[in-house]
Amino acid sequence: MRASRILLFVALGLLALFFLTPLYVMLATSLKSMDELREGSLLALPQAPGFAAWAKAWSSACTGTDCGGLQPFFANSMLMVVPAVVISTALGALNGYVLSKWRFRGSELLFALMLFGVFMPMQVVLLPMSQVLGWLGMASSIGGLILVHVIAGLPGTTLFFRNYYAGLPDELVRAAKLDGAGFWQIFWRIVLPLSTPILVVTLIWQFTNIWNDFLYGVVFSGADSKPITVGLNNLANTSSSVKEYNVDMAAALIAALPTLIVYVLAGKYFVRGLTAGAVKG
Repeated sequence: MRASRILLFVALGLLALFFLTPLYVMLATSLKSMDELREGSLLALPQAPGFAAWAKAWSSACTGTDCGGLQPFFANSMLMVVPAVVISTALGALNGYVLSKWRFRGSELLFALMLFGVFMPMQVVLLPMSQVLGWLGMASSIGGLILVHVIAGLPGTTLFFRNYYAGLPDELVRAAKLDGAGFWQIFWRIVLPLSTPILVVTLIWQFTNIWNDFLYGVVFSGADSKPITVGLNNLANTSSSVKEYNVDMAAALIAALPTLIVYVLAGKYFVRGLTAGAVKG
């Protein structure tokens, strides 16, 4: 190997070590007891690793006045994330299909207006969205959070699919029309089977955004519908006689675990989807 390549690998290894150090500290801290944390070094390996802090963070840690751990918040996030991701992705695929292959008068203007939603600050929609949820009777519910995230994610998913479908040959749609295929037949049998890369990108993107969201979760949720991010914040800010850093680190890892798993299992497909045209057009 040439010296330049060796230096490159060394530099990449040092950078990876630098960025993974906080994750190592969190994991090591979560596996230590409080006595070991007081007596040992922050970077030291656990002498007697255990999952007592994980068990407490999951089932018995106090989040305000409730001491039921993160389990109910985790369940709320799963009930919210799965339908919100599926619905916003499906609607984005339909919007992208229409705006790229079934253009109509004013479609470009409509797409440009939808793009404002990608760059609009989330704080701008808090008051009007609260009023809409109140009118619909969906305030402080998981259903209301699903609706909020679907609407907030629709501009981004539309942008992804529209730009991806713009790169597909128009001749495919024209040939299908000549063979008598209609709108839905072309979408299901031709366009959707070619959409695997952008589907993976959009699903990962939406899952990460919705799972990690805190602002909408704290504003639009009720006592029984708070997501995992709100539960983690409440747990970390709950005052007690002794600050249990191992429980806090275990709770943070529990909250981050789904997104970590998604990126570890599907990260390479995410990169492939981006290079396949997710940000083109």
